[in-house]
Amino acid sequence: MVHFLRRTVLVAAVSVLAACVLAPTTPAAAEASGPAVSSVDPRWVAPGPFEVVVDAGDGHTFYRPAVLDDRSGYPVIVWGNGTGVSPAAYDELLRHWASFGFIVAAADTPFANDGKAMLDGARWLIGENERAGSRYYHKIDTGAIGAAGHSQGGAGAINAGADPMITATIALQPGPLADARRLHGPTLFLAGQDDKIVDPGAIVLPFYESASQVPAVYAELAGAGHFEPAHDGGRFRGVLTAWFAYRLTGDERAKAEFTGPSCGLCTDPAWSEVRRNDKAGNYLVAREGSDR
Repeated sequence: MVHFLRRTVLVAAVSVLAACVLAPTTPAAAEASGPAVSSVDPRWVAPGPFEVVVDAGDGHTFYRPAVLDDRSGYPVIVWGNGTGVSPAAYDELLRHWASFGFIVAAADTPFANDGKAMLDGARWLIGENERAGSRYYHKIDTGAIGAAGHSQGGAGAINAGADPMITATIALQPGPLADARRLHGPTLFLAGQDDKIVDPGAIVLPFYESASQVPAVYAELAGAGHFEPAHDGGRFRGVLTAWFAYRLTGDERAKAEFTGPSCGLCTDPAWSEVRRNDKAGNYLVAREGSDR
């Protein structure tokens, strides 16, 4: 019965999500929502140094630096969309990651819950990494592959994160149909304080609590509803980018957003609640919401 009710809530949200993230933004709407603002160090919300191109693939849209230079080892992010929408609904966020040097394989499916399409994108890039003549030949860091997604795609990221290919995971306002006990890499669970579709306390926080086998962080963005990440990541964008910079590239500045007693995320009042398990630095509740 519980699973049925949860499915009903998510299905009811499909048309709302599609309308919110695919509708053109009017000047009035843009003024009301305001520009995306970093909720951690502003460096993570500003564009990265790489120019970006977008390639259509077999079942995926690929966002990447325009020039793949002679280095070997571009990290990868596989992306899962919310219910009923395509990568276009998050286009600016996916471009933003590519501007930081990530290669993003965004699954074109509007139903990413099982994570399989996301993993297919990783497998394709790993194959291209070994294929002479491919633009990705010897360009992929196969030991630095992240999984991320929003809503149903957030559940897909958790499911994909059970695969050994995945190095680190972000579950952004994830739907309920996943098992965080199967995750094997560090995971960031993000909730919106005012999310009426994916309840922070009933769905996202229990995922975090069940992921005790991996380093995990739970963070709840004050005042954020379910559609905050649409288009450009909204106020989530800075922490999303910092997590992958930390976990996939080892960036020490990004690490400081999540570790230590005065981490950027822990001390930022933009977040109504922040928790870290003892695998993420031996500091537990950084800031606890008043209702829990």
